[in-house]
Amino acid sequence: MLTPTCWALCCLLISPIALAETALRGRSSSDVDAARAAVDAMMALYDNTTGLWDPDNPGGSWWQNGVALWALSEYMIKSGSRAYLAQAQNTVDIQRAPLEWWPEGGGDFRADSTDDTGWWALAMTSMYQLTGDDEYLNIAKEDEAYMFDYWNTTTCGGGLIWNIPNGTYHNAISNELYLELTATLHNLIPGDTLYLNRSLLEWEWFNKSGMINSQDLINDGLTDDATCVNNGMTTWTYNQGVVLGGLVELSTALGDSAYLETARQIADAVVSSPELVQDGILTEPCDSEEECEPNGTAFKGIFIRELAKLDAALDDHPYQSFIMDNAQAAYKNDRNGSDFYGLLWQGPFDNVTIGSQESAVDLLVAAYL
Repeated sequence: MLTPTCWALCCLLISPIALAETALRGRSSSDVDAARAAVDAMMALYDNTTGLWDPDNPGGSWWQNGVALWALSEYMIKSGSRAYLAQAQNTVDIQRAPLEWWPEGGGDFRADSTDDTGWWALAMTSMYQLTGDDEYLNIAKEDEAYMFDYWNTTTCGGGLIWNIPNGTYHNAISNELYLELTATLHNLIPGDTLYLNRSLLEWEWFNKSGMINSQDLINDGLTDDATCVNNGMTTWTYNQGVVLGGLVELSTALGDSAYLETARQIADAVVSSPELVQDGILTEPCDSEEECEPNGTAFKGIFIRELAKLDAALDDHPYQSFIMDNAQAAYKNDRNGSDFYGLLWQGPFDNVTIGSQESAVDLLVAAYL
């Protein structure tokens, strides 16, 4: 049952469809069809009983289902389609139960790592924008509070820890997800100050933490010792991406373009990186699906989704052609006859997992919707 809290929220139920229809008038039908076909193929992997995508495939992870739900929600917001709303709601209804491997969380996506919780929480913010149902917003708020419980007050001067059972590791992705989540919640809740203050707290800590290296790329995290310095580990594409979304939301919250300029520096570093971009195509710094599994197959789409968010916020839209080039390459070289996509957007198609398919959905939605 929908329970919008004010007239403005009622507009959430109408404006996405109207805005989507307006935006789609400028797209070719073949482009829109390509995005829709990728979503349809992703949904062919969906299991209604568990509410998960391809649940028996060892190449998938639970957190990737949160990303798939986020991607599906964003597709429906941008396209105006509600074709898979029932499945999205089904996923939330089933997967919000306490986790078998972490019943201590008590359910509602409160996992044994702060990043797993963060993916699902951001999916809840999109589900709220899609439906106007306060229940999704309430879950996102509950998840934010859970994540903030693991803000470290004893080492590294703050920041979220990643591994909840062990109480260890300040990693980039957990803190980036928290940045985007808190800033998004602020922008969704009229009169909020709590989430804005926490978002500013996160960014102040993250920006000074040293995780952004001298090349303006973000390494995986900080060392697990008293020095708390950049650990020099892999600059995964999603670590370059989620921070962009967080900075866009923070810029929106404060009306301050300085956050967009910082995001642009990081994005420019990625598109000019010979490790992360090869022949103009975004490439994960792992050489094969086996090496990237089970997590890395989803990373590139997450980056592109957030890059598109930044591109839309910049007047000159500097990344539009890069996003389009990647979409065209993936469609031509990395797609099989069933509209499944593999790991390498340069091709050839190898194998589909929920990670590789949701990554393609993020890419094609970013390019064509």
